[in-house]
Parts: sequence; C-alpha cells; structure tokens
Amino acid sequence: MTYNPKVHFIPAKPPKREKRVGIYCRVSTNDAEQLNSLAVQVSALTRLTASTPQWLLVDVYMDIASSKTGSSRKEFARMLDDCKSKKLEIIITKSISRFGRDTVETLEALRLMRDIGVRVIFEQESLDTADTDSELMISIVESFAQAENESRSDNIKWGLKQKAASGTSKLYDRKCYGYNHDEDGRLIINKAEAENVRKIFKWYLDGKSILGVIKELEKLCIKSPTGKEKWPKRTIDVLLSNEKYTGNVRLFDSEKREVQYLSEDNHPAIISNETFQAVQMEKKKRSNVNKSKEGSKRKSKKYKAVNL
Repeated sequence: MTYNPKVHFIPAKPPKREKRVGIYCRVSTNDAEQLNSLAVQVSALTRLTASTPQWLLVDVYMDIASSKTGSSRKEFARMLDDCKSKKLEIIITKSISRFGRDTVETLEALRLMRDIGVRVIFEQESLDTADTDSELMISIVESFAQAENESRSDNIKWGLKQKAASGTSKLYDRKCYGYNHDEDGRLIINKAEAENVRKIFKWYLDGKSILGVIKELEKLCIKSPTGKEKWPKRTIDVLLSNEKYTGNVRLFDSEKREVQYLSEDNHPAIISNETFQAVQMEKKKRSNVNKSKEGSKRKSKKYKAVNL
C-alpha cells in the first residue's frame, strides 16, 4: 500500500468486553502462607480474565473458610446472589477443591448456575461447564478433591499425634488458671492465682463441698478465671480434676480417648501429686454414683459436706 500523507489510518477498535466475569478464591486459614496463596490465586485469575478480550472483570470474591461443613462462606453466598441477579455470566475459580467443600455442595451450586445460565470454569482442571456435557466428570474430579482434603486432614491428625508422642505439642503448654506463658510459650506460675488453687484444693480436702469452696472464694473477693464475682460450680469441679497442677500433662486421643501421652515435670507444679490423688479419691467417695461392670447406680445416701 502506497503511503498517502492525506490519509489518516485509525487503528481497529478493541473488541467490546461483553461477558461479565467474577473470580472466586478460597483458603482454609488466615495464616501467612494461606493468605499468600489467596493473593496468588487472585493474581493468576485476574491475568487470565484480562487476557481474554471479551471478558469484563466485575468482582472478586474471597473467602477464608475451612473445608469442614458449617464454616461460613459469606463471599460464596454473595457470589451466588450476584449470579441470580444476572450481574455475572462467568465464574472462574482455581480448582474444584477451592470452589466447593464437598461433592454435594459443589454439584448443588453447579446445577443452580446451569439453570440460571452462568458458566463456571475450573482453571487447574481445565474444566468448563459450557462444554462439559455430563456432571459425571465434575463429580469424579470433585471426589478426588474431597479425597485430597480428607487425606490432608488425616496428615494433620497424624502430625498432631507425632508431636504429642515426641513431647513437642503446644497442647502440653496450654494455659489454665494458675499459670502464665513465658516468652517461649512455656508455662510459668502466676503466684496470686496459684495460691488460690492451693486454697481450693485444701478447702475441699478439709471437707467443704464445691458450694462451700465457692462461698470461701466469695468471702475473700477472689474473682473467677473469667473475672466474674461468682465462680461456676463446673469451674471448681474441673479445676479439682486438672492434673496439670501437679506439673504433669496427659493428652488423650480426641476420638477414642484410648491412646494417651504423659509428659512428666512438663512445668512447675502448684500442688503435689499426693494432694491431687487425695482429692480424686475424695471426689470419688463423695460421688452419689457407683460405677461397675453392670452400669452406674446412685447411692442411697448422699455425701454431707462440713463447714458450709
């Protein structure tokens, strides 16, 4: 073509962005690694949207929610509302495991979006509901994603058990009334609270009931662990059964409570092991329930406390 200075060439107009797109991302916790993963998801999917000429990014939906059923996903719900109100035509997400927490939830959401004409694209699996005829493929992939989540959960449980067995679990140093944490997260004695703990054990061994112990605490204006004037009976009962005051910590398997891990001399003791065992025997003696192989039966006579 011959150059003509009188002719001004006008570049072609870029294609009009017509398809309204929403990006959905989810991570399970708000720790630094997961938040970085969230940022990476958003960045990658934003670039993907920008590289497609006819796509217009309308909104980004980000949830920090566990994969366990029941955890809140407000942004997911907002996205569904925007789909229903025709604000979105396409949803892009990293993977099926990020989109739904289980097979049922994922398929319910996909059926809803299919019915209202919203297209869903799973970037990692290269799945697009616009050209996927059968839900079977999505169901199979989602099953793999759910299996991956369950495997990850099992690995976490295994890791917790290994830490418990090796004595490195942070659960050994979980704080309770009578203790504070030092700079390294280890338990150290809170002198004022520890003195109250000793008083509670002594009063109980002296014959006072739990209500009697509470009255003594109120006389001395000693506030509960939560800062209240009134001590709940349950708080005293749990405190009297807490082996941690001897300096030992026992961890149980959360499911069967069969496997246990005992860390002796884990931290400074507030009471002696002898005092603790004496209180456990006293509690058993005062209980109005007899336990045997045949089951539990109530005693005919209740324990009568002294010095109420």
